[in-house]
Amino acid sequence: MQKIIPVFDHSSQPNATRMPDWIRQPLATGPDYRQTAISVQKQTLNTVCEEARCPNRSECWSAGTATFMLLGDTCTRACGFCAVKTGKPDWQDDSEPQNVAAAVASMGLDYVVLTSVNRDDMADGGAMIFAETIKALRRHHADIGLELLTPDFHRKQALALDIICAALAAVPAPTRTPQMVWGHNVETVPALYKTVRKGADYQRSLDLLQMAARQPGIEAKSSLMLGLGESKTEVLGVLKALRDHGVQRLSLGQYLRPTRYHLPVQRYLVPEEFDEYAELAREMGFGWVKSGPLVRSSYHAEE
Repeated sequence: MQKIIPVFDHSSQPNATRMPDWIRQPLATGPDYRQTAISVQKQTLNTVCEEARCPNRSECWSAGTATFMLLGDTCTRACGFCAVKTGKPDWQDDSEPQNVAAAVASMGLDYVVLTSVNRDDMADGGAMIFAETIKALRRHHADIGLELLTPDFHRKQALALDIICAALAAVPAPTRTPQMVWGHNVETVPALYKTVRKGADYQRSLDLLQMAARQPGIEAKSSLMLGLGESKTEVLGVLKALRDHGVQRLSLGQYLRPTRYHLPVQRYLVPEEFDEYAELAREMGFGWVKSGPLVRSSYHAEE
């Protein structure tokens, strides 16, 4: 089955000024980086670190952490910002949960982030794979910290919630608080959704976050990319909406154009702007905030 990178008509649009120095990251190739790469490759797993071209891969892999991407490497949607391939997925591997657990064991991790592509083609949106991976990880390490970064489970939200919560109830609850973080990224402000997140819906994303936040032992988390043309007033409006829907954790980062076929950067925010957003977010009541040019959804999630 042919898999393609989404092609958008953005190549002729001007990108923002030259990438500033504070965006650049040094490469790392230390022993922990190599061991993480070996563990991922040995179990034939996908990571969002690689597929989404995350700028923090060197830092995180050198620290022995990775975000595992379930359900294959091909997404059923074509968002204008995302480097993950789009197309008609042909992936199905029921052994993936056990493979993730084996990789986590070999890496000696105490905190794991699980994400996935959108799988609108599946009856449960892929929720069962999340559930089985949760059970496999908790059976291996009952007190392991878990963070999910899920799609919006379009038209399957209640079913997905039931499946994942049933998995949590089937294994011993960890002693740590929260028992799990459930993340789903709103990504940008509502006015930019038709351009940035085709196929997504702002209110649908808020609804999923609210459903997750209402579950005992779960904290909801979301993230925005900045620099796509949003205003400060629009960003603060989204932060208020997230708090109104029970979201406790927030990450804010700079949008970086993965290829010339993706949406151009409209503006590079200076680090001081991210600091200001972080302060305002804490004043709104967010209990966990990461805000900076290179911050991504799972950046320093173990903290």
